[in-house]
Amino acid sequence: MMELIAVLLLLVFLSMGFAGAALADGMLPALIAGQARSSWRRPIAEAARLLTTQRIRTEAPDALLWFLAPTLYLALAIVGLAVIPFGPGLVTIPSEVGIVVWGSCEALTIVAVFMFGWSANAPLPLIGAYRYVAIALPAMLLSMFVLIGAALPAESLAFTEIVEAQRTVWNVVRQPAGLILFLMLGLAISLRGPFDYAGPEDLAGGTTADVSGPSLLAWKVARLAMLVSVSAVTATAFLGGYLGPLLPGFVWLALKTALVLIALVAAGNFFARMPPARMMGVIWTMLLPLSFLMLLAVGTELLLWG
Repeated sequence: MMELIAVLLLLVFLSMGFAGAALADGMLPALIAGQARSSWRRPIAEAARLLTTQRIRTEAPDALLWFLAPTLYLALAIVGLAVIPFGPGLVTIPSEVGIVVWGSCEALTIVAVFMFGWSANAPLPLIGAYRYVAIALPAMLLSMFVLIGAALPAESLAFTEIVEAQRTVWNVVRQPAGLILFLMLGLAISLRGPFDYAGPEDLAGGTTADVSGPSLLAWKVARLAMLVSVSAVTATAFLGGYLGPLLPGFVWLALKTALVLIALVAAGNFFARMPPARMMGVIWTMLLPLSFLMLLAVGTELLLWG
């Protein structure tokens, strides 16, 4: 019975999160730019336009990979969300190694994006794919260090135990910089803003340069699903997940996820993208050492004061 409730909550959470992400994606950029407020109908109109747009087909594309890439991307978002607890005992896929499962989803996201760029058999998508791989691989290390820091107080890799360990103090208090670093990772795996090296404007869209119609819509749907998933993971690992007074646990998780999602969409539109070489330098010389220092600080705090 609990498993069925968890599955239903996952479907509702993903559907509502997807709708909210589409609205935020359409309205926040206009708000940040000081333009007139965008209509809530805009995402629906854009989806309808893409469904009726003629497909662009390059010469000798890999049609199978072109289909599998957005499918894999969407599946990874769903699997990542499935290991997140909506309440005590309410997990779609109970796992004692939830952090490892999520780390696998992060790593396979790189594969999905590269497959998407490779499949077009065109120069700009391939360049975008290689750029993304170069940036995303070290960015995954940021996630590894900060999530280990989040798991240390719980002495477990299960997300449920990580949430329960935050009843006294949230992990964002223990490692505030860790939350910021994980949000950067969220921008990277959801292909947004300063970490979107797969589809930048200087490559005319990069991995999406030669994609249109339903294929482009499928890719955008998968991106929004991953945005919801990484927001839920952030809320769970750093903001206490389903913990909160009065309201049911899944409501608290939804509210915290929405807050993180809005922050990611805003950051994606507010911060500029660095040249790839400079971003590589920042990740390796600044962000990775900072993530290791945060892990060391959490370990020291637990060792000295428990």
